[in-house]
Amino acid sequence: MNFIFISPAFPKNYYNFCDRLKKNGVNVLGIGDTPYNELEQRVKDSLTEYYKVVSLENYDEVYRAVAFFAFKYGKIDFLESNNEYWLRQDAKLRTDFNIEGAKAEDVTSFTSKSEMKEFYKKAGVPVARYKFCTSYEEDLKFINDEVGFPVVVKPNVGVGAQATYRIENENDLKNFYNKGFQVPYIMEEYIYGDITSFDGICDSNSKVVFCDNEVFPPSIMDIVNENLEITYYVNKEVPEDIKKIGQKVLKAFKIKSRYFHLEFFRLTKDKKGLGKSGDIVALEVNMRPPGGYTPDMINFAQSVDTYQIYADVICYDKIVNVKMDHPKYYCFYYGRRDRFKYKYSFEDIKKVYPFIQMHDRMSSALSGAMGNEFFIARFEFLEDLNKFKEMVSEKA
Repeated sequence: MNFIFISPAFPKNYYNFCDRLKKNGVNVLGIGDTPYNELEQRVKDSLTEYYKVVSLENYDEVYRAVAFFAFKYGKIDFLESNNEYWLRQDAKLRTDFNIEGAKAEDVTSFTSKSEMKEFYKKAGVPVARYKFCTSYEEDLKFINDEVGFPVVVKPNVGVGAQATYRIENENDLKNFYNKGFQVPYIMEEYIYGDITSFDGICDSNSKVVFCDNEVFPPSIMDIVNENLEITYYVNKEVPEDIKKIGQKVLKAFKIKSRYFHLEFFRLTKDKKGLGKSGDIVALEVNMRPPGGYTPDMINFAQSVDTYQIYADVICYDKIVNVKMDHPKYYCFYYGRRDRFKYKYSFEDIKKVYPFIQMHDRMSSALSGAMGNEFFIARFEFLEDLNKFKEMVSEKA
């Protein structure tokens, strides 16, 4: 099997996908813009061959790299980056080279925020009312007649919560239009709820072979825009309502042999037309692994190797090399901000919590959403998780 992996060196933990595929006997062919001699040894070891391009943004250059590998190794069976930023380019390459997986026409449904709502509806999941941003007057009419303030505006095609804003009043709406925007934006009603997810890996028949659940703060948008600290955790178990709804959504999107990250709101108060407090409402779909070091957190929480599960599904369409009956935990992430001074250093915290799983600086490319310095630790009980959170977050 020949598997082309786009950008194996970034994010830093993604070489693990390549490593497990190679251990399963796959020819893993990397394409990236990092010079070969600057790759970490573990990245080099995870690849059969590496093709360096000047820029991954240059489609013609990446196309030539794929053509080279196809000429040298024969038919390319899979091509992935597992990175939201490259999803559309990945799909175009699959289309142009007739490679297995989501093609250009498929990927629109899970990268366009307006189109993904239609698939949520097919799965029977309520979605926030929305419209495309067209003019101040028309948008204000939508607000006054249908949803009221506040509303959220965001690029119809975008990564995470980047360039996403809450509009609280008419003055905010005027400022939004005065600043202008170069890409299509949508406006949707504001949802009061906690963000929760259904993550996992599905096989070639859209059947979920592994899944987990994360619980996030109510507004990732505010974290990015206001440079706030971020906390979230991987749950011990997936709530049954999330599992049931998530599987319906995957069927609606006809997702096959992919890692997925589906986001929902759990309403914290009743919302007319959407549901009662505690009900599930659609947020967004992301047909790639959850961001940052979340795959590693899933490993710590579920006592598994999610990278190996992915490799097994690609190679065998089922889990072969991972045992699934290990103890489960809550795994917690805390992302500190450099603009704050904290009472306790990493060394102080390590003395109290010697079992911290990971601690490091976050790359600048991901720090907007994930913080500058992060801590990852796992706990058997939520009470202990909250005590850890108090210590890590305490300011000097």
